Parts: sequence; C-alpha cells; structure tokens
Amino acid sequence: MRKNFGLILFSCFLTTTLCAQKTPVAVKGGMIYTITGTAIPNGVLVVQNGKIVKVGDASTRIPSDAKIIDATGKVIMPGIVDTHSHLGGPEGGDNSAALNPDARVLDAVNPTSDGFKKALAGGLTTLNVMPGSGHLMSGQTIYIKMREGVTIEDLLVVNDRGVYGGMKMANGTNPMRGTAGFPGTRAKEAAMDRDLFLKAIEYRKKIEKAGKDSSKMPERDLKMEAMLEVLDGKRIVHFHTHKAIDILTCLRLQKEFGFRLVLHHVTEGYKVAREIAAAKVPCSIINIDAPGGKAEAIDFWMGNGGTLVKQGVMVAVHTDDPITDSRFLIRSAALSVREGMSKEDALKALTINGAKMLDLDKRVGSLEVGKDADFIILSGDPFSVYTKVLQTWVEGIKRFDLDNPADKAFATGGFQVYTPEAFAEDDDGDKDDNN
Repeated sequence: MRKNFGLILFSCFLTTTLCAQKTPVAVKGGMIYTITGTAIPNGVLVVQNGKIVKVGDASTRIPSDAKIIDATGKVIMPGIVDTHSHLGGPEGGDNSAALNPDARVLDAVNPTSDGFKKALAGGLTTLNVMPGSGHLMSGQTIYIKMREGVTIEDLLVVNDRGVYGGMKMANGTNPMRGTAGFPGTRAKEAAMDRDLFLKAIEYRKKIEKAGKDSSKMPERDLKMEAMLEVLDGKRIVHFHTHKAIDILTCLRLQKEFGFRLVLHHVTEGYKVAREIAAAKVPCSIINIDAPGGKAEAIDFWMGNGGTLVKQGVMVAVHTDDPITDSRFLIRSAALSVREGMSKEDALKALTINGAKMLDLDKRVGSLEVGKDADFIILSGDPFSVYTKVLQTWVEGIKRFDLDNPADKAFATGGFQVYTPEAFAEDDDGDKDDNN
C-alpha cells in the first residue's frame, strides 16, 4: 500500500511538472559543477519537463525555443540536499513513550511554513525533515522537495524503495530523562532499543507462520509495521549521536540487527573514524561555527568531516535547522574545507552524498541527463564568503530569485524570516535539544 501511495504521489508530481515546464530552459556561460564528473567551464545546462536533458560545454546545442539564462561569470551546481532539518514545525513522539516508530512527521509538518522559503534562499532543494531527538525513537521522517504546494503531499518525494522517509533515533543525553518510560542511563537506552527490535523480529515470525491464513495473522500493530520497514532496509535509520561511546553503540546495534544506518551529528566521529569506516556507515555531520551550550559537543572539532573522509567514510553536511540557519549550509561545508576537507569532497557533502543517504541519488544530487532539474546559480565560487545564491530551481521551476524583492527578504532578512515554530518548545519541553 505504501508503495502504491508513493507511485500515485509521484504521478501527480510528474503531471504537474510536465504542464509547468514545457518550454526548455538553457543556462549557459557559467562554470558547471556536475559533482559526478569534471567541472565544465563556459558550460551549458538544458532542462525541460522537470528533467535535465543536456549538460556539456559551449558546443552543446541549445533548442531554438529555449529560454536563455546568461550565467557568464557565475557557478551552476546541483540543488543542495539537507539530510537533517526541522523546518515546518515537525512533531513526533510525545511523553507517553520513549520509542515511537508509529509517529509520522508527515502528519505534523506545515508545508506552507515560511521556513521553506528561507531554505530556498540557501539553495536547498531536497530536505529530510525529522522530529526532535528527545526520544530514543521519535518517529518517521519525510523526504521533501522544495516545490510550491499547500499540502505535504505536494512536497513529498518517494525513494526507490517505496517509502517517503526514514526513521529517527537518538542516544546520549537528549532522550535520557529517567522519568516513567524513559531511560536514565546509556545502558538502558541500548537495552530498550534492543527490546524493540526483538519484538519486531517476533512480529515478523508470526506473520510468516500465518502465511496466507488471515485468521492466524497477528493483530495489526502500527509500531511493528514501521519497524519491519526498518528491518527490511526500506526505511533508513537516521541516528542522532555525539560522543564516541554513543557512536559505537549505534554501530553495535546496527551490526546485531542489520538495519541501514546513517549517523547524524557525529561530533566525536574523528575519535572512532576507523570503526565507522570499517562498518561502512555514512555520516551526516554538523559544523557549529559558534560551539558551546551542549556538554556532549564539548570536543567538537571542525576537522571532523575531513578526518572521516580520509578514513573512507561517506560524509554529508546538514543544518539541523534551526541550529544552523538553512541559508548557511554552504558555509558549513566551507568550514570543513578550511580544516582539511577537499573542495571536491565538500561539494559532494552538500549534494550527491546526502542524496545517497536518502536513497534519492538516482534523481537528485548531481547534474546528469535524466535527473530532476534541481540546480542553483551562484554569484561565484561556492566556498567564497562573498558568494550569494542567485537562483534556486526545483524540477525545472524557478523557486527563488535574489532579484525578486519578496525572495530577497528571505535571503537577507533577520528574525522576520523565522516562523514561530522555529522557537517553539519541542515534545519534551526543551527549546533546542534537536542538536
């Protein structure tokens, strides 16, 4: 049913896009970073019907009816993929339980939030919107595109495994409350996680034993249904973790139960980089340019990302917005470059690596023929402090233009670009425990 739901959604999105962008658009004259290939000086990018139809050098033939955008002296690159965001006021589990695999952010995110306009101003085109980390498992995330829409279905993007999101888990101090139903120690956190996975395995055994006999099927359990998607590899676990000991616990759980895993934040990842690499687990990191305020992150080091990459770990960079403003994700990657990460790896961390962590790399994350026409135009080098996002395009539709005064307000404005949910208390009463 979930897969059919996804196909129906995709068909609706495709129909809308095809109707909206029949005239080809050609961006020419700029430096094109395809991400998966070599950079193309004085390149040409042609998009039509929501897809990339051509990408090449100056000799690339441009359709006679194409709308031309002169990008001379500018940079064209794929739209940015943010693997960890809290825009739209997402809510997941509540104080009734520490483990909430049945809670869906899908049912809580406001698709018309002005926060998404702020994301567009930062060049973000694909987001993984997640509930907070005040629970061991706070619920199901959603993967969205920055399309224009009034319902969350207008924004949803379904991956090639037939689901529209992952599963958010967390360990360390955030879910460690010690109140009824919640753990008070790290050991209890892991024990409760293991117990949930074991219950899911038993639930699957009952289904398999029942076979085609519906009378023997176990009673429907929304928690267990979601957990089976995790165990079957359809729904990726996005795991909030900071300290080295907590990172190793995540790896231990993954090894025992075989679920697909992306580590998030990974503040002390550099301390256990070899272990992460050996487990072949990707990391979505955050770079805080003003560290402080969280004891778990006291050993934060800007060289974390570069160290992980050198050990062979796939690395993406995320905002955790509102922890890092969505307008400044490119700057976060630049901070990794300053501390040793190559420019090429930093560009991948903003695009294709994040797409892979969401199972969306066949559609987004690089400028290749056949992929979604998600791209941004920058005023100059991506990692220059002087560079601005000039335009953001999603599936061939221009969604942000710095020359438009209404859009510019979200690129340059102060607190007025934030919506109330950015400052609202989350499920456990804390204002800032997402990070």
